[in-house]
Amino acid sequence: MKDKRKTSGFVFKTYEAPNQSPFDKLFEIFKELITYTSGDFDEAIDWLRQLDKEYELTTPEYTIDDFIEDLKNKGYIREEIDPTGNGDGKGKTTITAKTERAIRQQALDHIFGKIKRSGSGNHKSKGVGLGDEHTGNFRAYQFGDNLDKVSMTESIRNAQINNGIGDFSLTEDDLVVEETLHKSQMSTVLMIDISHSMILYGEDRITPAKRVAMALAELITTRYPKDTLEILVFGNDAWPIKIKELPYLKVGPYHTNTVAGLQLAMDMLRRKRNTNKQIFMITDGKPSCLRMPDGQYYKNSNGLDPFITNKCYTMAEQARRLHIPITTFMIAEDPYLMRFIREFTQANRGKAFYTGLKGLGEMIFEDYENNRKKRIKG
Repeated sequence: MKDKRKTSGFVFKTYEAPNQSPFDKLFEIFKELITYTSGDFDEAIDWLRQLDKEYELTTPEYTIDDFIEDLKNKGYIREEIDPTGNGDGKGKTTITAKTERAIRQQALDHIFGKIKRSGSGNHKSKGVGLGDEHTGNFRAYQFGDNLDKVSMTESIRNAQINNGIGDFSLTEDDLVVEETLHKSQMSTVLMIDISHSMILYGEDRITPAKRVAMALAELITTRYPKDTLEILVFGNDAWPIKIKELPYLKVGPYHTNTVAGLQLAMDMLRRKRNTNKQIFMITDGKPSCLRMPDGQYYKNSNGLDPFITNKCYTMAEQARRLHIPITTFMIAEDPYLMRFIREFTQANRGKAFYTGLKGLGEMIFEDYENNRKKRIKG
């Protein structure tokens, strides 16, 4: 292993859930490691072997090699054929879509489990009306109510109370209907900053960001299937990525072109028919780059450049006119950057959260839930 890994490690705590098999115990750790290594299987296994030496994770009866064999047999990894035809014909080992799903589920469980929530699987709007979500609350029947909303069980119970069992009759006065709520549909674009500052100064900021993205993707696809989530990354430029690419996401030698990210996010949302649209932006750095009409890049990393920040404010105002709120999650604490984010947020009339890496996931999830609590217009 390379020595440089020792200086950029992470906190490891032993945890043993009751009745976990040797495979399951190692798999929990492996999923964390594969996220840290951006999907690099060999590096993750190197880390696992190192941790095994230090914490005695395995036994003579079940070794790391046994674990790797189980990963293959269970369909979590595959060996790609060496395209060059050299050597023994073996290529590199990669994780499969099954592992990608398992990582997203773990991220969801890790973050969503910390949030106070009701037992309901779908979130509701505040307004009652002709919706599709049962509330358990009843009211008297009114002229014009749909008959399919009448609760026969409660209505018959009313009739028995009002008229007695011996002289049973059901009248309009006995009828009750169950109130329903609209299930809001939300289209979200999540912007992730992958500029070089996301790993500067020995702090890994990209791993928590992509863990949040994976968890949010899993939440929406499994619990809010009518909602949509699109993800983009931005450095010198901005481009969309697929959910399945999240584990492999890395930072690059990029500046921060916030304007390009916002332009792409709004283009994505313009194509959506949902009434409720929003942008979530995770960033730790100041905007430092613009792409000019001639294709050249204007870059300035020294302080806040008014030429760049004014373009950001313009984009924020455009989003406001399109009724697209922007929620910024600022994972740095520089006072002058926080001032910029405040002005940016005022231009959009959106929201900003100034947070460290700890609690980022919980904060994003709570804001997502709150933003869904809107009645569909019209």
